[in-house]
Amino acid sequence: MLHYAVVFFIVAIIAAIFGFSGIAGAATGIAQFLFILFLIAMVVSLLLGRRPAI
Repeated sequence: MLHYAVVFFIVAIIAAIFGFSGIAGAATGIAQFLFILFLIAMVVSLLLGRRPAI
């Protein structure tokens, strides 16, 4: 998931360099959403992984 966030961020940078502001804005929004989703999944994984097995 973090890989896709980085890919969309790179697409946004390249689109911004070439002047495609609509594509750059959309790719930036997708990258931000995926990064936040990755952070939430990481925190949940850390919290659930530290519990002892019953």
